[in-house]
Amino acid sequence: METALPNQNNHLKSRLILMSFLQYAVWGAYLTCMGKYLGHSGLGDKIGLFYAMQGIVSMFMPALMGIVADRWIPAQKTLSLCHFISGGAMILASFHGIYNAHPDFGTLFTLYSIGVAFYMPTIALSNSVTYNALEKGGLDTIKDFPPIRVFGTIGFIAAMWAIDLLQLSETPYQFLLSGALGVMLAAYSITMPNCPICNTGEKKSFAEALGLNAFKLFRQRKMAVFFIFSMCLGAALQVTSSFATPFISSFRANPEFADTFGVKYSVIIYSISQISETICILLIPFFLKRFGIKNVMLMAMLAWVLRFGLFGIGDPGAGLWAIILSMIVYGFAFDFYNISGSLFVNQETDPSMRSSAQGLFMLMTNGLGATLGIFAAQAVVNSYCHWSEPPHPTLVGDWPTVWFIFAAYALVIAVLFAIFFRYKHERS
Repeated sequence: METALPNQNNHLKSRLILMSFLQYAVWGAYLTCMGKYLGHSGLGDKIGLFYAMQGIVSMFMPALMGIVADRWIPAQKTLSLCHFISGGAMILASFHGIYNAHPDFGTLFTLYSIGVAFYMPTIALSNSVTYNALEKGGLDTIKDFPPIRVFGTIGFIAAMWAIDLLQLSETPYQFLLSGALGVMLAAYSITMPNCPICNTGEKKSFAEALGLNAFKLFRQRKMAVFFIFSMCLGAALQVTSSFATPFISSFRANPEFADTFGVKYSVIIYSISQISETICILLIPFFLKRFGIKNVMLMAMLAWVLRFGLFGIGDPGAGLWAIILSMIVYGFAFDFYNISGSLFVNQETDPSMRSSAQGLFMLMTNGLGATLGIFAAQAVVNSYCHWSEPPHPTLVGDWPTVWFIFAAYALVIAVLFAIFFRYKHERS
């Protein structure tokens, strides 16, 4: 392989950094504040359904678009097409919300569903485009990819901050920003180095094409237990993505907290979670080498207990320390199970089915786990909380009980995991 010049490598990295930044800024524009807008527009009881749609489409859309990119349309063009459709749907969703103070659920949900259905595959596609570009440039993917990917989290945070500082977290303009960034990325990604397609004419079964042959891993007790508990942890992830900012904003109904920084800029407070995430990524190699996957996963589960428990005792006033600490703990809760779990799957599966196994891991966490988790979380929140009346509807109620229920769930999962997952770590 021909080695590129240093200046060419720097230029390539800069281009990939911009793509990574935009890729996650598209998501960050609405993911953590959509619940506030839905509540403000009279659709607060549908928050769970909106967030669950991300998990539902994650069960099949990444696999389908992956097949398209592998066999017919180069990955950079598939990425562009997906962002164009997703961005267009989000822009239409924003227009519907802008011109309707009380948007029609069917219209808004349909447009939103199209948007997320074509966005979720772009996460894997953008990784494929980046790996391909680095390899063509003669660069080391293991060394050079992580610093590029970090800018994705920075883009996510930047979009969150922009929405919050512009006071758009309760408006449909968050969808407009997301859609506009998506269309920009659609135009930009098509200029990336061409990715080869692999249409060899080899016939595969439908199950093999979708990566479903990885389900054979359930025959191994260790892997079956791992995937089941991955699904359980995936359920925990969507709880705070959906209800953290509505929870913090709920203190607006209390005169004691109405003018506090935490209430006014709840999305910025929430972004501490993403900042923590970028730092904890760097700690994973040390913790895995020192403690092994079982103990690292247990740390993640106990971090979820703290995440929820600290929310239960926190408030935007004297208890702001608990909320901020909960945000810091999130980095351990998310990274130590999500990224470490991915490394474990790579280590424990045969090379011939590693991609399928990673797809199964994503299916169990971001698909089944996230979908079941958000529906269960919505039921718990609906049991203890309700939306106050306009003009400033907020999700008020017995929030401490809600968070302590979630903390108890995470604790039970941790205890069961410690009992049933048998894995001996050998330090090398």
